[in-house]
Amino acid sequence: MQPKRKKRIRVLLIVAVALVIIVVLALLKTGTLGADDALQVQYTYPSRQNITQLTTANGRIQPVFEVKISPEVSGEIIELPVVEGQSVKKGDLLCRIKPDVYQSMREQYEASLSQTIARAKQSADRLTQVKLSYDRTKKLYEQKAVSDADFEKATAEYEVAVNEEKAARFAVESSRASLKEATENLRKTTIYAPSDGTISLLSVELGERVVGTAQMAGTEILRLADLNRMEARVNVSESDIVNVHLGDTAIVSVDAHPDSTFRGVVTQVANSAKTTTSADQITNFEVRIFLLKNTYQWLVDQGNPIPFKPGMSVSVDIMTAKVYDVLSLPIEAVGSRNDSLGVNTAVAESQTAQKPLEVIFLADGDTARMQVVKTGIQNSEFIEIRSKLDDSVRVIVSPYSAVARELKQGSLIKASRKNS
Repeated sequence: MQPKRKKRIRVLLIVAVALVIIVVLALLKTGTLGADDALQVQYTYPSRQNITQLTTANGRIQPVFEVKISPEVSGEIIELPVVEGQSVKKGDLLCRIKPDVYQSMREQYEASLSQTIARAKQSADRLTQVKLSYDRTKKLYEQKAVSDADFEKATAEYEVAVNEEKAARFAVESSRASLKEATENLRKTTIYAPSDGTISLLSVELGERVVGTAQMAGTEILRLADLNRMEARVNVSESDIVNVHLGDTAIVSVDAHPDSTFRGVVTQVANSAKTTTSADQITNFEVRIFLLKNTYQWLVDQGNPIPFKPGMSVSVDIMTAKVYDVLSLPIEAVGSRNDSLGVNTAVAESQTAQKPLEVIFLADGDTARMQVVKTGIQNSEFIEIRSKLDDSVRVIVSPYSAVARELKQGSLIKASRKNS
């Protein structure tokens, strides 16, 4: 009786184990079992794209050519025949400063020059007479007809006359230089346009006193600009400036013309940084982009001869690189890890200076498989993949937190395809 009971218990145990196995397999098949541990992810497939890498920056429109006009002499403005926005030609009168003081100084130096010339003539005449006397005395001295004292006296008088004549000549040169300077200062009271252009800024008014550049920086009277040749001056961050080169094409957006974009060419990249004095200590480099007139000629043709005015806000997208028909992935598919086990970069960087690896995660059944990749340029949507990658693999793209932090080699996942 006892053996039969044991046999029955054994059969029941086998049946129970079999039932448990069947239930577990069913739960695994439906995804019910283990669903709480698996990461819900979405995947996509690699594709081939044309990618243009852009560097975005903001700044302002300024003329390519702009001259700050400041007087070289001080005084009161007595004539100001221009207004802001006026077009002028080279040689046109821009400003006249009261010349009375400078005219008076010129007349004084003219009189002083006449006096020094007269004194120089007197010194030259006296030198001629003294030299004749010296020559006679010298001849007599050689004949032993005069004493040593008389000869020494004649010699001393001759040397004095020579020095006086030389000093008189120097005085004439000095007076001429002073007269030339006074004449130049008088001329500088009248300021003319150095070139064709437009008065982009007028900083003074009639009757105002201005300071010349001879004393200090001087008063800025106006600015003369060529508004037919404009450029965008933008600030590019230090992390992006290495990608910008002379000749790069840029797409320019001007706030004053919100429905239009224009094109330009990078003509200047600063070698020295501009660091802000704020607590953030932002470091930027100035980049200048010449606006191609053929891209905004239609605005001129519509009756707007100067569509861009100095100081207008502008944003630019500089096309720093472009590739065609390259293997690519959405940028959110690429993460970074410190090692091949998928350790999170943020943690690893605090432990080691080793450069993080760029990685993607492949949906391999119900687990994630990490693969190190080499990337190229990117735009706002796609990043170039330079490593060999089969276009049939399923690459995890979302959620971002999974790609950026949570996934590692062998992570349990539940994957579905992301809708395009």
